[in-house]
Amino acid sequence: MIYNKMLNVFKDSVLLVFVLHRNLRQCSEPLVRCSIKQKREIKVASFLLQQWKPDEKINAPTKKEPNYRGVKAMPFVIGNETFEKLGTIGTSSNLLVYLTTVFNMKSITATNVINIFNGTCNFGTLLGAFLSDTYLGRYKTLGIASISSFLGMMVLTLTAAFPSLHPPKCGAEENSTACVGPSPWQLTFLFSGFVLLIIGASGIRPCNLAFGADQFNPNTESGKRGINSFFNWYYFTFTFAVMLSLTVVVYVQSSVNWAIGLGIPTFLMFLSCAFFFIGTRIYVKVLPEGSPLTSVVQTFVVAFKKRKLKLPEQPWSSLFNHIPPTSINSKLTYTDQLRFLSKAAILTPEDEINSDGSAANPWNLRSLQQNYVVFQAIQMDRRLGQGSFKIPAATYNVFAMISLSVWIPLYDRVVVPYLRRITKNKDGITILQRFGIGQVLAILTMLVAAIVETKRRTLAFTRPTIGVVAHKGAVSSMSGNWLIPQLTLVGLSEAFAVIGLVEFFYKQFPENMRSFGGSFVFCGFAMASYLSSFLISVVHRATRVGEDSGWLAEDLNKGRLDYFYYLVAGLEVLNLGYFLVCSKWYKYKRTEDTEMDVALEKIDPQKPVVFHNFGSWLRDSKPVGVNLIFLYIEDYKR
Repeated sequence: MIYNKMLNVFKDSVLLVFVLHRNLRQCSEPLVRCSIKQKREIKVASFLLQQWKPDEKINAPTKKEPNYRGVKAMPFVIGNETFEKLGTIGTSSNLLVYLTTVFNMKSITATNVINIFNGTCNFGTLLGAFLSDTYLGRYKTLGIASISSFLGMMVLTLTAAFPSLHPPKCGAEENSTACVGPSPWQLTFLFSGFVLLIIGASGIRPCNLAFGADQFNPNTESGKRGINSFFNWYYFTFTFAVMLSLTVVVYVQSSVNWAIGLGIPTFLMFLSCAFFFIGTRIYVKVLPEGSPLTSVVQTFVVAFKKRKLKLPEQPWSSLFNHIPPTSINSKLTYTDQLRFLSKAAILTPEDEINSDGSAANPWNLRSLQQNYVVFQAIQMDRRLGQGSFKIPAATYNVFAMISLSVWIPLYDRVVVPYLRRITKNKDGITILQRFGIGQVLAILTMLVAAIVETKRRTLAFTRPTIGVVAHKGAVSSMSGNWLIPQLTLVGLSEAFAVIGLVEFFYKQFPENMRSFGGSFVFCGFAMASYLSSFLISVVHRATRVGEDSGWLAEDLNKGRLDYFYYLVAGLEVLNLGYFLVCSKWYKYKRTEDTEMDVALEKIDPQKPVVFHNFGSWLRDSKPVGVNLIFLYIEDYKR
């Protein structure tokens, strides 16, 4: 360790000597006929040599290594994850049916409430990630969020258990009794439960995956294997929770009793909290290091301050680009995109630099660096075989998860190796290509859904129906199994688009902003939820004729849901076009450890190359770096 520090000190000192020697040699009369740029470099290098304190660098304290427990912490982390997923998904997966049957909301109203609820949960992850990374840390954030989720589920369970907390049940037959909507007090109590669930989701979603990975040492092979194993278990428990919730829990809620059906996930969330706090003593608790958003704001402020300065001719080598030794961020290569922000890294004589190489004032110098599927199912034949058992409408969504679970290992083990041989890409295809395929599949999903809905509606008018759903309409004789193709496409679309999006934000964001990257994924979901609610409201008002007709009528037989699906497909085509334009412009993040962003042939051999840090210059210059060193030495001898 001491040897490495001494070597780095030697490299930095040699660099300063090189800078002074080169500039003094090029000027026949130093500081008289030199250019402004050369004067600046001489002044800065001289100042750094005067302030040079190698003993402080060599004897600098090292960062204390956490006591990673790894596998020992996994029973508590995985237990917490499993019961949390069972509780959360078991509560949220059937909320649409709960609001329409227990709280007597209209389909449009219930859909908008769920969309706003989901959107706010997803947008809240941005605030949760900010508080976690800046003030609280992941452990405290998860603890507070878990308790909030448990209390929110408890409130929802109470709304189902006590008749005074929900409106009276509508009559079994249409028009037998009037349907009374919820009172303001009942809605207030219900929405208070939603608020607690939103707080819980805002803290759990951006932190739970990262907190589990924190328990392993990322610098050892066993730790890396442990992280990969944890990711596998994480997605396994997620799949397990979704399937169990969409089958057993949803069946109990729809066919047995809502209070019991909501009480089960509430009890599971209590077990999740218990597992989480029992393992407190052995967790690695990563302390917050301040907001990375502050660095982003500082970059814009400094770039504005230095907007009149001209970028150097070789910015990839001359700009200030300090990375602290304890930082988890990788050093990125220079790109020509957003060049105006690069001015924040121009080093001027007024910029002071600490002994560790960091900027003394970072404000002066910056471093370079699925609702309507449920309604369709309600008005379709959901009988299992010839018996009387009916599959709950919300359970059909499990087929999307099944296709997702089957495709992921097939894609990873079969498709990717095959694509590697064709594309010579280690991932088979790029992240953006994967995301684009998911968008194409999403368009196909809407088209298939529209065709199925057209057929369902036609059979409802041309074939004998098999019953009537109260306050909905006649049940088509078309089997609910015809929903499986579109739900299978939904799963495949998520396997490409959603997982590709998660991978994109994880890999392309700076390492210290990966919590924010994960929250941006949920922010995208939030925008989709809000846009969906807005689109449904606009379409319903624009197409409504009378009380109960239009594209999105309460009785789907009187509506034209297929037209709505075609409209969504058209919007997704426009979205795909916008994505292709952005993809063509986008440049993937590349680090200095992998590839230089500037080709060597672009470097003018007649102009000297200035490197702010000799260690990075030596690394960046390979394999020609050794020759460059010898050239400098020979020039010095002459």
